[in-house]
Amino acid sequence: MKAIILSAGQGSRLLPLTETTPKCLLPVGDKPLLVRQIEGLYDCNIKEIVVVTGFATAAVEHCLREITKEELTLRVIFNPFFNVADNLASCWMARHEMDDNFILLNGDALFETAVCERLLEAPAGAVTLATDRKGRYDSDDMKVRLDGTRLIEVGKDLEPENIDGESVGMIRFQDNGPSQFVEVLEQIMRTPNCLSWWYLRAIGVLAERGFVDTWSVNGLRWCEVDFPQDLEDACSLFAAAPDRANRRIKLVS
Repeated sequence: MKAIILSAGQGSRLLPLTETTPKCLLPVGDKPLLVRQIEGLYDCNIKEIVVVTGFATAAVEHCLREITKEELTLRVIFNPFFNVADNLASCWMARHEMDDNFILLNGDALFETAVCERLLEAPAGAVTLATDRKGRYDSDDMKVRLDGTRLIEVGKDLEPENIDGESVGMIRFQDNGPSQFVEVLEQIMRTPNCLSWWYLRAIGVLAERGFVDTWSVNGLRWCEVDFPQDLEDACSLFAAAPDRANRRIKLVS
């Protein structure tokens, strides 16, 4: 199993923290966010990891060179469109790495190892989206509508009555899932406005075709880091003393 991490963005909503430092290198306790992601994947026995970079790529590449773990292979793909495109373009830049089973991970998603483990243990399916549930969703949550475990729709603008949870920013592709995803990426990247779209638009297309299942990670620790308060909360959740870190905290993304 390979992992692809989308870490090309600056993280403008975290300014001035990200004025010269990309979001993925912001410290969460004593480690950059990206390092914590890689360590979590490594603990799940994922030892081939591709990082898509963009803003301040030299700093990210330097950080990756400092990571030394047995049998770990790290590769970098530079996305030159990072300043004018959303993460659909980052996926498209990495399409040649999607030639076998892989996990796709948002560059701002932190998670305890059990989140990835649970997704890897999900029933066989071409595309499996990790989801969670909470009592209230805000405008920035990537919400999902389900039919059982089958994904029907994903997006930020779902009506409240159609919301069955939210994406946690981690997706497993296996069997014909990688080729189906690449095919849709190629199609969408040939359309107008494609640079302003998230890769979840491609997941939505696959959902319409009945290719996408979901698997709940409810009760496990994870978060997204979009705003300064998120970063403070992430430090409390993942870099605090063990008794505090074991508390269930769901951050507002």
